[in-house]
Amino acid sequence: MTLGPRISQATTEYSSHGSQTMTLHGKRVGLPREPVVHKAFEAHARSTPDGIAVVCAGQRLTYAELNAKANQFAHFLTARGIGRGAKVGVCLDYSLDMVIAVLGTLKSGAAYVPFDPSYPAARLRLMVAQLPGLALIAVSPATAALVAPTGVETVDLAECSGPLARLATSDPDVGVTGDDLCYAVFTSGSTGTPKVTAARHEGWFNLLNWLLLEYGLHRGSHHLVLSAFGFDLSQRSLMMPLFCGATQHLLPSRNFDTAMAYRLLTEYGIRTVHCATSVLYLLVDWETARRGDALAGLDQVFFGGEPLSFERVAQWAAREGNTCALLHQYGVAECTDVASSYDLAGRGAGEQGPVPVGKPVHNTDIHILDADLADVGPGEHGEICISGTSVGAGYLGGTGPESERFTTVVRDGVPHRVYRTGDRGYVTPTGDLVVLGRMDATVKIRGMRIDPADVERALSRLDGVREAAVVTRRADCGDIELIAFVAPKGPEPDADDVRAGLLRELPRNMVPAHVISVPALPLNPNGKVDRAALTDRVRRQGGVR
Repeated sequence: MTLGPRISQATTEYSSHGSQTMTLHGKRVGLPREPVVHKAFEAHARSTPDGIAVVCAGQRLTYAELNAKANQFAHFLTARGIGRGAKVGVCLDYSLDMVIAVLGTLKSGAAYVPFDPSYPAARLRLMVAQLPGLALIAVSPATAALVAPTGVETVDLAECSGPLARLATSDPDVGVTGDDLCYAVFTSGSTGTPKVTAARHEGWFNLLNWLLLEYGLHRGSHHLVLSAFGFDLSQRSLMMPLFCGATQHLLPSRNFDTAMAYRLLTEYGIRTVHCATSVLYLLVDWETARRGDALAGLDQVFFGGEPLSFERVAQWAAREGNTCALLHQYGVAECTDVASSYDLAGRGAGEQGPVPVGKPVHNTDIHILDADLADVGPGEHGEICISGTSVGAGYLGGTGPESERFTTVVRDGVPHRVYRTGDRGYVTPTGDLVVLGRMDATVKIRGMRIDPADVERALSRLDGVREAAVVTRRADCGDIELIAFVAPKGPEPDADDVRAGLLRELPRNMVPAHVISVPALPLNPNGKVDRAALTDRVRRQGGVR
């Protein structure tokens, strides 16, 4: 089954002389000659040079100032022979310098690679080792030691401020095309070794332009980045306001801080937020406990990256005066982050089951395929596969089995490059995609295949349960068993009561063998539930208690 663009979504047309137009809601919109993201930023620097582009920790740069400094870094790179086809690492905390390094790298024609300084140094070294052709890494005094042992040249932007200031501030004359790489991010990889997947300018431009047009983003749509730099979501979040001429606000903290994030929402007129689902929960809980209204007064929150427990946000979303649109999105790093979007306003009161992730972004198709890459029937489950402009360039240096996820399917005699996500899903009668979990996440317990995500959803519907995560372990007898971690809404629930509640909805072999209460589920640097930490806790304890 192919889930094609909805009628109101945009399609891009290329004219014979290379310019583009886009049709959205019946209107034709002119686009740059090349679908290159930083060119949109440069246009804003020319039209609104005094507009505030970025704010962090009390410091700020106008569009003209940011463009000039990014140009100087681009000229620095090109003078060293670093340009199209090259990759530049960026290991910086959120700061003005980080935005300068990202934009400067793009302007040079190279692709940037985020190395998140919140990661352990050993993990960063492992990541750098996956990119033997890395030209250099931009660092600061606070991050240089994290990547120094890798042997890759580092450039401290603070130390180089003098020489950089003497370089030209004009836009570099570098021809960048939509086919060129713009950034590369790391995914965990099934073998435990981080894999690096690359996005192309055309795919990134397509995503940002769709967000701008579909949701009416504009110069007043000021953003706040709430996810870690290494996360694929963060690349979209970082560049979106600069793409639409708004102000980018950065959280001046290496790790997510709910109190600080909420204060910035309150003080700076933020209109738009992109975040992981778990971060949305934290913000909703914070606002609810303090009876605030900063989050409810946003224009929209784009969120996703993990299964949604609608009960966690339903009461807050339905409160009087809430004007914030909640856009539940789905995508993968290999396909430029976002493939589909669903407005939770369409969720019916009392509606059960997984929350849809909606219809595709424009120039993107979603296919539900069986093991032979044939379309499944209407409503049937299958593997979610993505084709279209958003499909990235693949894994850099990848020759293993994961690279085979990029393949080709033929429909009506036409070959389509497709990425097999490994996620399981189906399409509703209204044409919305529903994601059910990983194809390879199922475990067999007493002969029955079980997806832990199904158990998590049942747990989240129990009274007294705020959030839950389920991991597996092998018991002493050799059997696989489920371990549930539960964060309560109030008093700690009795484990037997939790299991009894599940038995009213699930078969016995889907009920976890152990239920562990925790104050809150741990989050990884990307703002997702840290299942590895939960699994490690079970392993270290040698049991559960």
